[in-house]
Order: sequence, then C-alpha cells, then structure tokens
Amino acid sequence: MPSTPNQLVCTCGCALFNNVMTRVGERVVSMNSTLVETVSINYEDFNESFLTCGTCLYTYDGSEHTPKLLQCSHTVCLHCLTRIAASQTRDTGTFRCPICREQITIPRGGVSALPPSFLVNQLLDLMSRQRREVVPKCPVHINKELLFCETCDIVFCTQCTGGGHSNDSSANSDSTQNVTSDHTIIPFSIAIKRMSEILLYKANECMSKLNQAQEDVTKELGRLDGAKDDSLDQVNAIFQQVQSLVDKRKQEMIEAVNAACAEKRKVLEEQHSLIESEKNKVKDECQGLQHQVEVRNISQRIDTLTKKVDAASTLGEPRENAFLTCDFSQTESLKLIEQNLSKLGKVRTSTTFPSLCKAHVEDETIVGIENHITLTTVDYHGDVRQTGGDPVEAKVEHEDGSHLPTWITDCEDGTYRIHFRAAKSGKHCMRVTVFDRPIKDVVSFEVTEHNNPVETFGSKGSGKDEFNQPVGIAIDESDNMVYVLDTGNSRIKVLNTDLEVVKHISNEGLLGRSCTGIAISNEGLVVVNWRTKVVTEMTTDGDSIKNFTYNAFMEPIDVAVDKSYGHILVADNGMSCVYVFDSVGKILFQVGKKGTFSLISSVTVGPLGEIIVADSRIQVFSAKGDPRKVLFEEGQGKGRYGGIAVDSENRILASRTEPKSKNYVQLLSLTDDDPPYTIDSHDSKLKRPSGVAVTHDNHVVVVDLGNNCIKKYRYW
Repeated sequence: MPSTPNQLVCTCGCALFNNVMTRVGERVVSMNSTLVETVSINYEDFNESFLTCGTCLYTYDGSEHTPKLLQCSHTVCLHCLTRIAASQTRDTGTFRCPICREQITIPRGGVSALPPSFLVNQLLDLMSRQRREVVPKCPVHINKELLFCETCDIVFCTQCTGGGHSNDSSANSDSTQNVTSDHTIIPFSIAIKRMSEILLYKANECMSKLNQAQEDVTKELGRLDGAKDDSLDQVNAIFQQVQSLVDKRKQEMIEAVNAACAEKRKVLEEQHSLIESEKNKVKDECQGLQHQVEVRNISQRIDTLTKKVDAASTLGEPRENAFLTCDFSQTESLKLIEQNLSKLGKVRTSTTFPSLCKAHVEDETIVGIENHITLTTVDYHGDVRQTGGDPVEAKVEHEDGSHLPTWITDCEDGTYRIHFRAAKSGKHCMRVTVFDRPIKDVVSFEVTEHNNPVETFGSKGSGKDEFNQPVGIAIDESDNMVYVLDTGNSRIKVLNTDLEVVKHISNEGLLGRSCTGIAISNEGLVVVNWRTKVVTEMTTDGDSIKNFTYNAFMEPIDVAVDKSYGHILVADNGMSCVYVFDSVGKILFQVGKKGTFSLISSVTVGPLGEIIVADSRIQVFSAKGDPRKVLFEEGQGKGRYGGIAVDSENRILASRTEPKSKNYVQLLSLTDDDPPYTIDSHDSKLKRPSGVAVTHDNHVVVVDLGNNCIKKYRYW
C-alpha cells in the first residue's frame, strides 16, 4: 500500500511509524544487500533478573520495596525482610536468607537498618534514565523483527516479502530495481535510535541558533536604547540652542523696552526739573512782596512774572508721551516661526532588513575607472524599500589583502551606489553592512585592466548607419549631440548620446571628400577642407554662415574654436604651425614655425584658452601662443597622435598609433605629471584611430578610421 509523506509503511500493509525524520546516518556500502547485526538485551529479562525481588516478585523501588543487601550478598526487598524477620526471630535477633538459607543477624535498628543494595540502586537509576527500547515486530509474524532499508527508505518484514524487500512508490519510483543492488539494511529499532539521535542533534542545533538569535536581538535592543538616548541628546541639544536663541531675542526685547523707556523718562524728568526750577524762581519773586512799598519795584516784578507766565505756558504740556508697547501683531512672523519649528528635526527610522538586502555589480569593473556596485535594500517581508537614509558601510578588498577607499551615494529610493576605483586588476570582494549588520552575500568580482567599448556604431558604406573614412568628431556640450565628419561620403552624421542617427548634414564646404577637421562654434559648426584650403562655418542644419581661406595655407588638416573669443584655430601640416584667426577670418597670429612640429595631427583648445597641438607628442601653449609644457615627450618619433580633446577637469584624451599596429587611447593630465592611463580596447581592437571627443558623463567617443566606425568608452 502506498505511503503518505513522512510515513514508513510495512510491505504487509501496516502503518508503523509516523513523522520519522529524513533518513541520515552512516551507510554500509556493499555490492549486495547488507544486514547489520546487533546484539540487544531483552528489557523484560533484564528487569526480572536484576531489578525484581526474588521473594515477592515486585520490582524494587525507593519506598516499600527498597532493595537491602544481606551479609550473604543477596538482595531482598524491605517488605519481604520485615515479614520474614517477624516470623523467624523469636527473640534470637536473626533470620534466614530466603534465597541461600544463611543465618542473617538483624542490626540494632532492625531490618530497615540493613545497608541498601548499592548495585541494584545504580541499576535502577540507570534504567530510569534510559528509554525502554522498542523493538517493532511484524503484526502478522509476531516474533519477527522489522527491518529498515536505508537505500529505499522502507520498512519491511523478510518473512512477508520472501527474504528481501520490494521497492514501492513510497520509496523509489523504480519499482523494478533488483534486490541484489547496493542496499543498506538495518533493524528498524536501530533506525529509530539513529533518527532519535538525529532529532536530538537537530534540536540542539536549533537551540544553539535560537540562543544566538536571542543574543543578537538582545544586542539590537541595547543598541536601540543607545540610539534612543543619542536621539534624545540631539533633541535636547538642538532645542537648547533654540531656547538660547529665544532667550537672546527676549533679552533684546527687554533691553529695547528699557532703552525706550529710559529715553522718554530722561526728557520728561528734564522738563520736570525745569518746571521745578521755574516754580522756585516765582517763589523768589513773590518773597517779601507784602513788605514792598515802592511802586517801581512792584511793577518790575509784575513784568517779570508776566514773562514767566508766558514761559510757563510752554511747559504746560509734557514734551514726551508715555506711549510704550511691544508690537507682536505681525502674525506672519509667528506663523513663519511656527512653520520653521514644525520643520525643525524629524524622527527617522528604517524597516531595512540587512540579511535580505542584495548588492550587484552594474558594469565591467576596470582598473583606474570609477566603478560602482548597487545596493538594493528590502524590508523584513522582502519588499523593496522606496526611501533611503540608512547608515551603509562598505569595504572593498583585493585578493592580496589591500583595501580600496569607497564612497557611497544615497539615491533616496531605497538603493545606494557604492563607488570605488581599483588600482590593480585581480579578484576583489566587497562586504556591505547596514546598521553594522552584514547583507545577504559577500560580492565577489574581477577587475580587469582591459577597457573595452561600451558602445560601437557604424560600418563601411554610404547608408544611414554607415561611414566611409570618418576622421573627425565633435560633441556639442549644450545638447550632447555628436557630429562625425564622414569624409568619404562628404557629409556630417549627427547622432545622439546613445549613438543613434538623428540626421545628416550636407554643405558645399564638405564636397570633394577632403574635409579632415570639425569643431563646434558659437554659431554652429566649423570645418576645414585640406584640398580646397577653405574654412567653412555652417549652422547645424547645413546652411553656410561664412567661409574664408588664407594665402599661406598649404595643408590645413584640423580646426578648433576658442568659444570665449570666437577665435578659429587651423592646424597646417604643410607649414608646421597653427594659425589663429578672429571670428570673421582675419589672421591674428601663428603658433610655431618650421621645425616646431612634425606632421601635426590635431589641435584643440583647453579650458583656459590653452592651445594644445599633437603630432608624435603633445605640446601646450598659452592663449597667446607662448610655449608652456610638453606632454608624453618620450613618444616623440615613435608614433603619432590622431585626435585630442580636453574635458572639464583638465584631462586630455588622445588617440595614438604606434609601430606594430599598437593603437590605443591615452588619458593624460593637463595640470600635473600623473602617468598616462591607457584604453587598450582589448576585445575590440582599434585600427587607425583618429578624432576623439568627450561627453559630460566621463565617456570618450573615438573615430576608428580603419574600421569605419566610432566607439564609446568609459575613461574615469
């Protein structure tokens, strides 16, 4: 009969043991079925022989049937000894052993004072601690012990199955397997013991993990209390500052009230003193008036008092008023304070569950380039979080044990970018923690020294997505549009930053399949045609704005524009110099002369107006043409640059071709002497790289003339 899950079934049809753990344990491997023989002691026989009183046949215990050791070395229970002693002593103080009939002397305390049987008590203790062994028997063949096949996970009776066992669906889907195959067969009682031991082991393991979990939660509770105390300290500190500001403003208002009051009081008190002085003068004038008999003196005093009456009238009204109040009627200010206070501080928590968070490498990690790993945080339920603010820490370690500096960007959407810049290739690993607890996995990744293109566009031809001898490239930083000079097709191909074709530009200045230089101007685009020796400025729609030439031109091969002044720079390989024109094409000055350069390949303008010229090395001049420095001087005569560009951080990107078909892009610094970094394009070899241009997001686009395409690389 088929078994249910987690149930062992006898092939004769009885359910014998439910919910047995998964079979584990040592397996006896042999070519044929192996019966593991065991020796066991029957529990009833052992109990009857050693743990039962031979007189009353009761099992020894710790009370009425306590085992007592006689001088003859036999053991009899206390109950039997009490009965025997009562019937045999007859004042002799002895009785006979019921087993060997030897005379036994009763001690002073009676039979209860006889010594206990130490051995029997030990056996009782031992048996009390032991589980009574269960020996499952076949319900049909009562005396036949059941067996268990570990290979097939099945219980069977050899008599029921004719000596072997059959594989049913509960044990093995292949019911036709021969019983002579490799099997391990043990008594079912032994299987139960093993599973019990496994159960105990698993229980102990589970308890250990639960204890560790409890300890971790306890630690987290302690950290929570610490975080609460720190937060309350922050609240108290901030609001003490707020209270300090309020108290300061309060004191300022009090001082302002006192100052205003003092100023008014001073005016009124001065007037009060003046009135008092006038009163005293009037009293003086009237003093002794009743004794005056001279009319003239009286008349003079009358005139004086008349004048004082006029003066007193001017003192009759207070020169200052008692109006003094504080105006707090500006409810807007109070509302503003209330709004600001409501925005002051925020209690921030997180539901992030570190052990479920995952980190993954976004792109190929390359030596010398800023790489990043994205951490996605989730909560306890496995849902991706939508907010940031978690304290995330990360350590990146090289296989040699060295560590890399990291910095973390919170994207505020539940994800974090962990940035690093590897100094050498090899295996690295990153360990990330949130709340000082590790995330699900340690992120391992390889860092390579090879820098391959992230995008490639174009092939040979004249179609929409094709090039024929592309040589120059320029990127408009205002809209990030890419302009590629498709010389062999006499056109300019316009692409977006994803290198998707937007349109083509045609102009008479592009004819002849001989335009070799292109630059972005304030009005549109500037190109130079080495065959016609004409510089043409046009709109991004291809409409001509102006064009000019110069009688000294011999082989003008590249052009650049200084947007700050509108100057147009033309590199002339034939004259081995760079001509500088104003915005309308009037010559201003030239940089270099015969011998200064050898086979100029390109020219560009630095952030501060520096004139940068490349041949087999790179030379830097001031905006007025004065020599400043030489970069990669060791390359002189060993190869040739194709195109150069300068980014906003004063880094120079230049394509270079050297003997033995060694082609690469070089990264140099315009401001320091750091060693150059090389983009080798290992898996997509460059062939005659020419023009280069940089994007706003640290990518460089290189024209691969030999392969009639353009390639885009990360470089920082």
